Amino acid sequence: MTAVIESEEHKALRSAVAALGKRYGRGYFTQNVAEGKPPTALWTEAGKLGYLGVNLPEEHGGGGGGITELSIVLEELGAAGSPLLMLIVSPAICGTVISRFGTEAQKRQWLPGLADGTRLMAFGITEPDAGSNSHRITTTARRDGADWLLTGRKMFISGVDIADAVLIVGRTEDARTGRLKPCLFIVPTDADGFQKRPIDMELNAAEKQFELVLDDVRLPADALVGDEDAGLLQLFAGLNPERIMTAAFAIGMGRYALAKAVEYARDRTVWKTPIGAHQAIAHPLAQAHIDLQLARLMMQKAAHLYDHGDDIGAGEAANMAKYAAGEACVKAVDQAVHTLGGNGLTREFGLASLITAARVSRIAPVSREMILNYVSHQTLGLPKSY
Repeated sequence: MTAVIESEEHKALRSAVAALGKRYGRGYFTQNVAEGKPPTALWTEAGKLGYLGVNLPEEHGGGGGGITELSIVLEELGAAGSPLLMLIVSPAICGTVISRFGTEAQKRQWLPGLADGTRLMAFGITEPDAGSNSHRITTTARRDGADWLLTGRKMFISGVDIADAVLIVGRTEDARTGRLKPCLFIVPTDADGFQKRPIDMELNAAEKQFELVLDDVRLPADALVGDEDAGLLQLFAGLNPERIMTAAFAIGMGRYALAKAVEYARDRTVWKTPIGAHQAIAHPLAQAHIDLQLARLMMQKAAHLYDHGDDIGAGEAANMAKYAAGEACVKAVDQAVHTLGGNGLTREFGLASLITAARVSRIAPVSREMILNYVSHQTLGLPKSY
């Protein structure tokens, strides 16, 4: 059964990460965005302290925990105003897939670096023409002797410029029609035929987005992660943690915005009374807090199920957690900006940029509509409309 009261170890982890996040804060994050730089200093320190690899196996340099612990790390950094997007990608998706399905050589090569932050791996699944329909993935791997040749395109791939490799989701040549038969490859970013193009985003983020072009990228046989016939299991081993961590990202962002609004509502006085004393201000903030806490409970349930090996149960809960957290985050940010009025749109208070950022949690890595499809089909047993 899911523990709704955190252990002393989890409370200690939450407190320690919160202290680290506070030392950097929102100012550090926005400065990096303005300079077009990744948050290297925070990433490096978090790695040295063991936070980046808290979910990875101890025998490969990790903390021996799970997505439960890693979600705490991301949530608290977000609540401090300095979320690390690549926590979702590098240790949560790629580290999990390699630790569960990689060969011993792959584990030795990648996991220690992913755990201490000295190596980074991006994740490539989204394609220009596939959208939310992963069955339309056309990135194709074909055999050429003992090697593989990988050809295709990917879109909205985070952090490729700072990654050593990308875990690419493709399909084997004999599976281009019919049901999806994914295969996952570790592709070095300096491989011949690998091209990256930055996407011009209005979103303020320290991590850049890229389009990838793979033109007959030659890979050795040992670039394949796991069994080419068990790709769906391997794929969902990465997607469930991705949804759980996206929920943590959203909850942290929502908490940050809410805390700023509460502080302002306590201090801002109009007609001799702090505005927070008025129910029109206080109640929406209380509702935002409730929604964030409810989303966190579902996130904790999803992480618990995943860490205890219930992939099917975790899939349902992870989708619900991501949905709930995205909605709660958007509402919290909107209410925070509204509470501050004109000040909510100034650079001084740093909330306006979150309006765009908060919407990402509704869109990525899967839209809220596709989650509603999942729940209506898988949970409620309703027929598909497509």
